[in-house]
Amino acid sequence: MSGPLLDADLREAARALVATGRLRVETDPELYRAAVKGRRQLVAFFREELGWSVEVLEVAELVRLHKRRVDVPADRGPRLERGRGDGPLASKEVLVCVALVCEQLWRRSRMSLRELLQAVAQVCAAEAEQGTLPVFQVVAPDGVAKQAARESRRQLVDALKLLVAEGTVVVDADLDHGADDDRGDMVVSASRDRLAAKFSSLSPVLLGLDELPPDRHAAALSSATLPDVGDSSAGDGKPSLEERRLRLMRRLVDDPATDPIDDRSDGSPYLHTLTGRERALNVTGSLGYTATVRRDWWEITDPSGAGTAIEFPNGRRTERQAALAVLGALSHRDDPTARLPAGEIVGVLERARQELPRWAAAYSGRLAALARAAAAELVAVGLLRPAPDDPDTWIPTPGVHLWRVRVRHGSAAKQRGEPPPATFTADQADLPFIDDEAGSAP
Repeated sequence: MSGPLLDADLREAARALVATGRLRVETDPELYRAAVKGRRQLVAFFREELGWSVEVLEVAELVRLHKRRVDVPADRGPRLERGRGDGPLASKEVLVCVALVCEQLWRRSRMSLRELLQAVAQVCAAEAEQGTLPVFQVVAPDGVAKQAARESRRQLVDALKLLVAEGTVVVDADLDHGADDDRGDMVVSASRDRLAAKFSSLSPVLLGLDELPPDRHAAALSSATLPDVGDSSAGDGKPSLEERRLRLMRRLVDDPATDPIDDRSDGSPYLHTLTGRERALNVTGSLGYTATVRRDWWEITDPSGAGTAIEFPNGRRTERQAALAVLGALSHRDDPTARLPAGEIVGVLERARQELPRWAAAYSGRLAALARAAAAELVAVGLLRPAPDDPDTWIPTPGVHLWRVRVRHGSAAKQRGEPPPATFTADQADLPFIDDEAGSAP
């Protein structure tokens, strides 16, 4: 096996599918047309190399990638839309609202927001006492508190924002106004063809999740077939070679970096074998990714930025620049991979503020919060992982050896005419850490 497995014309479409799970004709017309034209090769590539299925739904003008991972990243998932960028991960109540909204719009593809609120409230009222659905209250003559009704309205609006962002639902007014104004109304409409393509897992009711321990839920939801009745040993044995291959390939394609130790038994890790290494490089190369490989670490980056929703922490946000300061300090430790307590991160940030007193002024007196935010940025890109026994301690991964960080003052850089820093890099060049003279952040 050698050479790329995808035509060059399909690489960008494949990367976009990996990042977002869908291509829509209204937002990605060129990529959508390329995917439709090369559907046979695209479907075969994802099925054979990653065990994922691709659906080309021309009637819905949608190409959908159904991604299945047993080792689902805990920090992945739909994020709520807020005024400044992405907000927190959607809560359980918001995700329940997403499912209930889809259910109602499947019955009636065009409804007013008020009708949708009432329909969801009725469904929840019928099952809230059994604990199967959360309490969902709306303003009514029976004395429902306005604060509770406003929170329910906000949860429904957040659910609609998620559905609008993925192209399943269309609204005819500003959703933020709909959340704040209980007297206003708007029309919500949905495409049934896109509703039918939305969910990729088997029905949780058929899977019997209530009878499985929580640590087996992800494996059941990522399965392509229903489990055998009475099979209590599934997942207890050692993974097969094919299961190890799929797990590693999915992790390499879906994560910015990964630990190649997939089998901690006496067997050889899959990526350490000649066949595994060659196949992994062929898959990542076919998608147009760049692979930086060490024996103990693989880092997969996308120079175009189209194949991942994760950005390296290089930007004007204080938290990301604090992450760069911590990453730069890790290489100067006696043991770069030793456990990293929160107190040591705070010390790094204190030294940075001594050199640049106006940096991180918003965190003055609460550097511990900034330290946790910086660590979270590095955890997101696979350069730190949380210590299992201490929530305020992190363990550096071998990926920290691949990066160098230096401080570059913003005013001097502008005078020299240097270009602005990139948000994502695939090589080991120095990364900027800029001091903004306005005092907001380096």
